[in-house]
Amino acid sequence: MKIVVDTNIIFSTLLNSNTTFGDILFNPDMNLEFYSCNYMRYEIQKHWEKLKKISKLSNEQLEVSRTMVLSRLKFINEEIIPSKTWLSAEKLTKAIDADDIDFVALTKFLRATLWTGDKLLYNGLRKAGFKKIVNTAELLALLTNRERIK
Repeated sequence: MKIVVDTNIIFSTLLNSNTTFGDILFNPDMNLEFYSCNYMRYEIQKHWEKLKKISKLSNEQLEVSRTMVLSRLKFINEEIIPSKTWLSAEKLTKAIDADDIDFVALTKFLRATLWTGDKLLYNGLRKAGFKKIVNTAELLALLTNRERIK
């Protein structure tokens, strides 16, 4: 299953990998392929000092955490996403949060599912009819049901 990971999931995992986020991201038995866009790297850098302050980790510790977390993701260059996909993603995100357009466009492009912890984005996209989005509880339920079927 292809999963596009939103920045807030990565931030949460960076702050504490011993959570449900980390359990999902680092569990090889889940057979999930995690993707993100290069924009996420920018967002991490942009909020680096805030992440250090909240996590109370040293720069080196946070660097190690970032390396571990990002190693689980396949990064896709947004430039390969067709303009038609961008326009569709823009329509969906314009009234919610324009900063999330990259993740929605990548999700559509890969025919994946977007994993987010952003309630505003989740609710807004659902209301707009976008079904390829899950929050952490839904992803866990989906994975649990999938394991029972095996």
